[in-house]
Amino acid sequence: MLVERIEAKWIDAFAQVFELCGVEPGDVCAVLSETQSRAINVELSELALRRLGAQAFRVTMPTPPQSAPVAIRSTGASDAIAGLEPVISALSQVTLIADCTVEGLLHAPELPKILGGGARALMVSNEHPEILERLTPDPSLEAKVKAGTKMLRAASQMRVTSAAGTDLTIDVENAPAGSSWGYTSRPGTIAHWPGGLCLCFPPEGSVNGTLVLDVGDVNLTFKRYVDSPITCTIENDYIVDIAGDGVDARLMKSYFEAWGDQEAYAVSHVGWGMNTAARWDSMVMYDKTQTNGTELRAFGGNFLYSTGANEVAGRHTLGHFDLPMAGCTVELDGTPVVVAGELQGDLA
Repeated sequence: MLVERIEAKWIDAFAQVFELCGVEPGDVCAVLSETQSRAINVELSELALRRLGAQAFRVTMPTPPQSAPVAIRSTGASDAIAGLEPVISALSQVTLIADCTVEGLLHAPELPKILGGGARALMVSNEHPEILERLTPDPSLEAKVKAGTKMLRAASQMRVTSAAGTDLTIDVENAPAGSSWGYTSRPGTIAHWPGGLCLCFPPEGSVNGTLVLDVGDVNLTFKRYVDSPITCTIENDYIVDIAGDGVDARLMKSYFEAWGDQEAYAVSHVGWGMNTAARWDSMVMYDKTQTNGTELRAFGGNFLYSTGANEVAGRHTLGHFDLPMAGCTVELDGTPVVVAGELQGDLA
């Protein structure tokens, strides 16, 4: 049984990550949270920042009322700030924001204004501290993720195949690419911990083919390993058919339908995991309340297909699936970066 109490080793882990983010004595830093945040991560963030000599203060927002027809999980689009200008102004003036909101600021509408003031943000994923401790960033990962991102930005086409039947063609020529290695020291940027991803947001009409979620692949919105194959047919970004005989396909259909929003069926982002310290099998070790699943987005060699909001394609929706898949081959203009779930060359 895991207990959420202050441990010295967890303060050490948080302090190490904030050091990688360039926090120095005297820096003014904010710990952003909401009333439903994991309280121990808020406490550990403040203690670690103060250990480093930073002037840390807290901003705590009420968790907003639910507005969706179904539960929302792991969108990266917290609405806790609710557009309040005094909060945005305060956050934009600090050196670092330790983002402990439930969903995170990655796609929050206020983020451009906050980062525009020169602040940088680290999303502390809503995980039990044991997970964060185990996945304290390795600085050597940064160069590998940057190399993968450079390859993605230079590519025109991504093709994804698998023995299970996945065969996707993705036009990435005009797809903005991003990445995270678990920390950021550059003003005006955001990162998330745990990290280790190369991904892009395909423009409108870029994705076509078949996506097969095989046994053991992951539906992170449900925090569930797939027990029976699901075949999704994708035409011009949108899932137009979901086939499968098991409960997994039924659950996916039901969640999509609940939104009553066609945009929920469209692609959000695609990419692959780079963190070889992250483990595919880790989710079995934790209760659902203890993990946000960020580790499984990042485990080395997974292909990550996500549905939902995609600002590049002009699509906005709260419906969202993150689907990390093992055993896929990912090619950029014919050059493999992942083969059957294994990172290749300098990315390994």
